[in-house]
Amino acid sequence: MFVDLVVDLFFAIDIILTFFVAYLDKSTYLLVDDHKKIAMRYVTHMMFPMDVASTLPFQFIYRLFTGKFHHGQIFGFLNLLRLWRLRRVSELFSRLEKDTRFSYFWTRYIKLICVTLFAVHSAGCFYYWIATHHRHMDDTWIGSIIQDFENRSIWLGYTYSLYWSIVTLTTVGYGDLHAVNPGEKVFSIFYMLFNIGLTSYLIGNMTNLIVHSAVRTFIMRDSINEILRYASKNRLPEGLKQQMLSHMQLKFKTAELQQEEVLEDLPKAIRSSIAQHLFRKTVEKTYLFKGISQDLSSQLVTDLKAEYFPPKVEVILQNEIPTDFYIIVSGSMEVLTHQNGMEHLLTSLGPMDMFGEMGVLFNIPQPFTVRSKKLSQVVRISHHHFKELVEPLINHDGKTIMSNFIQYLKNLKKEVQDEIAFLTEHVCDLNIEQVTSFDDFENQETSNYDQEHNQATAINAPSRSFPMRVIIHGHRPQEKKTDTGKVVHLPESLPELLVLAVVMVDGTQVEDLDALRDNDHLFIF
Repeated sequence: MFVDLVVDLFFAIDIILTFFVAYLDKSTYLLVDDHKKIAMRYVTHMMFPMDVASTLPFQFIYRLFTGKFHHGQIFGFLNLLRLWRLRRVSELFSRLEKDTRFSYFWTRYIKLICVTLFAVHSAGCFYYWIATHHRHMDDTWIGSIIQDFENRSIWLGYTYSLYWSIVTLTTVGYGDLHAVNPGEKVFSIFYMLFNIGLTSYLIGNMTNLIVHSAVRTFIMRDSINEILRYASKNRLPEGLKQQMLSHMQLKFKTAELQQEEVLEDLPKAIRSSIAQHLFRKTVEKTYLFKGISQDLSSQLVTDLKAEYFPPKVEVILQNEIPTDFYIIVSGSMEVLTHQNGMEHLLTSLGPMDMFGEMGVLFNIPQPFTVRSKKLSQVVRISHHHFKELVEPLINHDGKTIMSNFIQYLKNLKKEVQDEIAFLTEHVCDLNIEQVTSFDDFENQETSNYDQEHNQATAINAPSRSFPMRVIIHGHRPQEKKTDTGKVVHLPESLPELLVLAVVMVDGTQVEDLDALRDNDHLFIF
């Protein structure tokens, strides 16, 4: 009774504290912390009378008022009200399963064990109660084995009851303990039917826990097998196949760190705040963005994309088309160049260093190959996004970025400068104050690169130093006429020429003045 009173005291304290616990209003989804509303809700709810009924020590109260100790069945049935407290246990496990501080697997596993033990205990106790209340003690499942069992230790009866319950639950059924009278047989029937559902519940939950813990492993193995099949079918080199495998393994190892997956469902404001916290200082410490405004810095960081690269993986290939440039957050990279089939190491890069910016700034093929030396995290900035942000701020931040880059070129190692001579020779002499748009800076170096490599890839070609002469005709090229045409100077812009609706001798319409050459025949119609 002393233990029962202590437990009842804890539940009585719980009832008192419930009057001071806020609740969630299901209509507004707001926490209600008004004590009057909390008390009114609790008292008018079914929980309050049931909590009181399951907490009151009826047997102690009866003894207190009558002075007698009663062992009647009425108090036994009243004690069954304590089963209402199991609701608290269920709520406890529900909270623990949602609490990330605790392992979901072990929380769920302990809950399943508790459910099993409670079912076994309850069935054993009820089965023993049936035997003790039968008219003929010898005509019971336990009386047929143990004579005068009702006068023996209660622990002996509990041991036999628990043994029968577990054997029945596990469907072993040794047969040494079995139902004798009709009441026991009816109870055994319902208990075995209950066990079918309980066993299905336990097996289903355990299977789900095991599969859930291994599902990522299955996905990773399937992905690796697909890579191996692809590499074998296309006869890829061993080194390239190893890079593919390393990248795939790293993808699964760092899955919880991938911002795109973690932040996918969050509002944009929260994603921006997280990006500012993670990468703002890194961006501002890079040489290219020193001294830029806070506005541009915030805009750059907002849409950064973080990536991880395992060791010995090419991030940028020499002469590939520039689409992005990168900032190293952690790890290290090595800058390489290929000449006559030989690979030469130029320099190494570490945290807060950049690579790929030369190709992006000047819209030229990447001059170097960049390879990871160890596990590295980088953030990626796209060419298009960078240009959109800098173009409106060309008079301040744009010129600051250009000045930073020119100073960076001057401080490069001599062997690196020799590899990009077409940049260092012209950029260092560029007058930043004369640049009025980002395209001017980009086109200046694109033109120099084209002259160096005989490639016509400039975005906007520089203006001509002398006018070009072309021959125009006043009819369609299909019409055979004897006129020799008229020599004219080519206009300065295509719109001025298109007013005359010009086509070439072969019928091709003129769309770019740079495509025309001296003495070309143009037909006006």
